[in-house]
Amino acid sequence: MTRTGNRMSTGAVLLSALLVLSQSGCGGDKAFTKGSYDDPTRVELLDDKFNEADMQQMADTVVKEVVACDYVMKSAKPPVVIVTKVQNRTEEHIDTQSITDKVATALIKTAKVRFLDKSARGDIEDEYSYGEGGNVDPVTAKRRGKQMGADYILNGAISTNIQQVGNDKYIYYKLNVNLTNLETSTIDCPVEKELRKKFRKRSVGL
Repeated sequence: MTRTGNRMSTGAVLLSALLVLSQSGCGGDKAFTKGSYDDPTRVELLDDKFNEADMQQMADTVVKEVVACDYVMKSAKPPVVIVTKVQNRTEEHIDTQSITDKVATALIKTAKVRFLDKSARGDIEDEYSYGEGGNVDPVTAKRRGKQMGADYILNGAISTNIQQVGNDKYIYYKLNVNLTNLETSTIDCPVEKELRKKFRKRSVGL
């Protein structure tokens, strides 16, 4: 190889090394290498999106009002409830399944209501079929026809209204949840929770 070729090869290696160093030092995504536990109950409005504090406030209100509802309080035994996923009627991505799960878990812990797991029906059916196939001791095998029927269905929806006035942005959230009697189709326990947040646009200097 000629001396010119050697210089070109060395130059290419140096250039590649410089590119790697520059990308790792000042460009691209940097890895988070140090962390600590944070308090999930602390309220910090880091941006104008729906957050954990909003979810917690809504769930707390639903649980409190459902438990205090006359039809639940005066029931001879804890009503059996089946829950459906809260609908998202906003233009924002909101994990409504998390809201639904948080409400259901908190209500179960009160021991004032009992819940049926609609999502487990397929798995339960598989277990019935498996037991009926002679794979399970007949003494312990669970049979069809003994499931509890629901007294209520818990459903709801979250909506929003956004207004912007100058540098101020107002975001209004409303969660409506209904405990509907499956026998009479009446809404025995309606719950409404409203949240209103204000944000100011931050001026960015050069």
